[in-house]
Amino acid sequence: MAPILIIIIAATAIFSYYGWQNPHIFEKYKFNVGAILRNKEYVRLVSAGFLHADPMHLIFNMLTLYFFGPVVLQVFGPIGFLIIYFGSVILGNAFSLYLYKNQAWYSAIGASGGVSGILFAAIGIIPSMPIYFFFIPIGIPGFLFGFGYFAYSVYSMLNPRVNDNIGHAAHLGGAAFGLVYAVVFQPVEAIQNALFLFIMALPLIYMAYVVFVQKKIL
Repeated sequence: MAPILIIIIAATAIFSYYGWQNPHIFEKYKFNVGAILRNKEYVRLVSAGFLHADPMHLIFNMLTLYFFGPVVLQVFGPIGFLIIYFGSVILGNAFSLYLYKNQAWYSAIGASGGVSGILFAAIGIIPSMPIYFFFIPIGIPGFLFGFGYFAYSVYSMLNPRVNDNIGHAAHLGGAAFGLVYAVVFQPVEAIQNALFLFIMALPLIYMAYVVFVQKKIL
């Protein structure tokens, strides 16, 4: 495993554990709309990516990063990997900030935005990449998984449910950043896989229309 991947996983695990043991640190560095807009605490756009709700939340995110990070590292190198990861964390949280700017209480934590960015950068490079779920031996082509992921996330984001504690906006913002980065910096592969990428991106296009054209703010 590449050193940069080890460092990020270790730092995230350590900071998450420290946050669990110190509630005031957890509260100080989690994503919170009111604190960011009112107090200009923009560090939360990054620091929230190093906090997790519980061990399972942490393990799921870090396992996904562990499996798909090497693909991105091989193609884009350590610098590209860092740009995608932290760019996705920041854009995912910035999109949440935009979408929930009228809900000062809205809070979130987790590396899911960055992890989604890495996952979808990998799918953007290889849309046919098989995606496996636990206990399911048949791989789902990456672009079909991506379509389903985007469709579910967009629907859930635009139709919020009580007790849904998933940060769909951060997932979508991060995934979009990773996918766009892969397309921009691997244009030949993107052109060859244009149909797959277009099918996968359809829910994202719809979301962009609803949020930025119809101006739907939650």
